[in-house]
Amino acid sequence: MALARAFPAIEQQAQIVVAPDERCLNEGRGTVLAATGYDGLNSPIQLNRLLNALQLAGAVSCGRPTQPCRKDCGYRFGANGPRKPQEALRSPKMIDVPAPELDYPPATSGDIAVNNLESARQQSWSRFWELPQRPGIAECIVEQEQVTAQFLGDLHAFDRLGTLVNQLARRDDESIRTALIYAQVALMAHRFDEARDYLANAESRGAPPSATSRLSLSIDQACGTNLEAIFEARQRITAESGRLEDRVPLGALLADLRKFDEAERIYICALQEYRDVSPFAVAWVCFQLGVLYGELLAEPQPNQAEKWYRKALEYLPCYVKARVHLAEIYSLRGLTQDAEALLIPALSTGDPEIHWRLADVLDASGKIENAGAHMRAARSGFEVLLDKHLLAFADHAAEFFSGSGNDARRAFELAKVNVANRPTLRAFEQTYKAAVVVGESDAAYEILAAAKKRWAGTLAFSQSSLVMCENGASRAENPHDYRS
Repeated sequence: MALARAFPAIEQQAQIVVAPDERCLNEGRGTVLAATGYDGLNSPIQLNRLLNALQLAGAVSCGRPTQPCRKDCGYRFGANGPRKPQEALRSPKMIDVPAPELDYPPATSGDIAVNNLESARQQSWSRFWELPQRPGIAECIVEQEQVTAQFLGDLHAFDRLGTLVNQLARRDDESIRTALIYAQVALMAHRFDEARDYLANAESRGAPPSATSRLSLSIDQACGTNLEAIFEARQRITAESGRLEDRVPLGALLADLRKFDEAERIYICALQEYRDVSPFAVAWVCFQLGVLYGELLAEPQPNQAEKWYRKALEYLPCYVKARVHLAEIYSLRGLTQDAEALLIPALSTGDPEIHWRLADVLDASGKIENAGAHMRAARSGFEVLLDKHLLAFADHAAEFFSGSGNDARRAFELAKVNVANRPTLRAFEQTYKAAVVVGESDAAYEILAAAKKRWAGTLAFSQSSLVMCENGASRAENPHDYRS
């Protein structure tokens, strides 16, 4: 059964739905075209750019750090928008901040696109097993599985890609093509050192820069490395193409540098200039804007965040991350029934975060026994993921164990793993706070020193939670004072 069927359908507005194009799988170029699930992403370049955007933006800007505040700069959209949300996505009226109107781009029905994606993914695997060396088929599967994991929360995609890699290792281990596939899969799983090694291997065998440069940029950006050079490259790429798939990585980088006004402008421009009809692409930008307002600011603006998460779900009802983030907002407002209605349909994905957030909602509703069952499922689910894909889930699992998972020591150990793998400012913030909570004063001091060595002098560091310690020796010497 396609994953879309696990979620209730959402009423469509016919004037904005664009029928899927009647094109098919282009095996020779390893790209899924419109009729097989990527409506509006009808070339290898478009699809690969979207995937690069998803990879690095997911790695860079979906955390929950304490960030600097900025003025309210919300947008309201005109009547020509996406489909009306179902009741589970509605909330009480709130006062909107007056802002310029912006029309949403039209898009294919999210339910249709997801069903097409699932059908295409199954077809691709069938063709792969018939002839694994078929040109482009393995690349096509990687693309489809990445989108399935990113949007639909199907984390079994990591295991399926592991199977793909194992098969290629047996049949075509020495080619440039295989090395590039290995690098892309390793990047998806946050095995960044491994991904770099595979890229170096591909380059040593003669892979052209055009085949390796985007992956290399994504790896460096995800790890907070060479950000000035990355920023220049992202600006140049965006100026040359003007595509949404290139604007998203630039916006994610600006958000990571805590230049939030600029990041917002990039995302809004991506929506304004988008000329294709993929609901995946537009929903992703809406989600990024929701994260910016709801997660990245020191003074979050949940009203604005809610609007963007709802818009993401109007385009793509199965978008699991958007459901989780919107459910958190509802739960904080005491709208536990609305939060529960968002989360329950997503349980079928197997993502342990759904169990985690639902447990919190049920606990707040007084349903203690059910909450306990879901919390146990969340804990077990995270441990399974960590056992298989430690680096991919260390940061998120650390967040779980530092909060509802109620295991501060486990959170600290996972945060250390994450910051060693990806020394971003956010990873340093998470690890420092985890060290403080468990009373590891020496470790906290060393983490702060490492963060200052890598990030001091940047705007991002000056606006981070760690700056409290930089400006006061007593804070650095007695990190137990830092518990906010």
